[in-house]
Amino acid sequence: MKPLRFEDVYNYVENNIGIFHRKRIESLNTLRLDKILKRKNPYLFKAKYVFTAKQIVKGLVDAHISSNEETIFGDWLEGLAIFINEKVYGGWKSGITGIDLEFNKEGIRYIVTIKSGPNWGNSSQIAKMKEDFRKAIRTLRTSNSGLNIVAVNGCCYGKDSRPEKEEYLKLCGQRFWEFISGNEELYTEIIEPLGYKAKEKNQEFLESYSQMLNRFTSEFLGRFCETNGQINWNKLVEFNSGKN
Repeated sequence: MKPLRFEDVYNYVENNIGIFHRKRIESLNTLRLDKILKRKNPYLFKAKYVFTAKQIVKGLVDAHISSNEETIFGDWLEGLAIFINEKVYGGWKSGITGIDLEFNKEGIRYIVTIKSGPNWGNSSQIAKMKEDFRKAIRTLRTSNSGLNIVAVNGCCYGKDSRPEKEEYLKLCGQRFWEFISGNEELYTEIIEPLGYKAKEKNQEFLESYSQMLNRFTSEFLGRFCETNGQINWNKLVEFNSGKN
């Protein structure tokens, strides 16, 4: 184990946080109105008494952005976690399906799958993770039958009061960051560098976001509204749910 130099963390974040912001904007630029209209429940808007094109479009876009950003930033945090673990324990990005990180500590080979938060999956997804752990353990023991292996579901934020599960450990938030780094306070210390150029990058994102809202609202008005501005709900539902 080597002590973590926080200067290395700062440098990594400054050199790589731009990837997250770039992917946010790329996701907006490739988004199409048809795509988000077909994903959402048109009956919900009617039930919520939503009657303007702008409200519908903004609701659709914001829901997409929230979900998409969680995925993009989760992938980015995974990279940060692997970088930190490599510096401290010599860990590496795993080549085994379903496993993100491997490292050795005190005679144990840890195999880790990294998720954003604790409530990341349903029962079938958790079952898939368990099966990935079993396959990874079999693979590793093929070459070293005496290897002591512990499977870990690491979550970058949140809490789980019962970290010891039936076949694996679930370490969330502070427990996870301490586990990969040996630093009990890392979970709060990484907050500061994450704000690097955030204001500047977010302004660029907001410009793209505003342009897209205007463009989608105009398109929605032309396709799903009457000449007097009233929404043609039948036309919208037919587009979303009709046979053709």
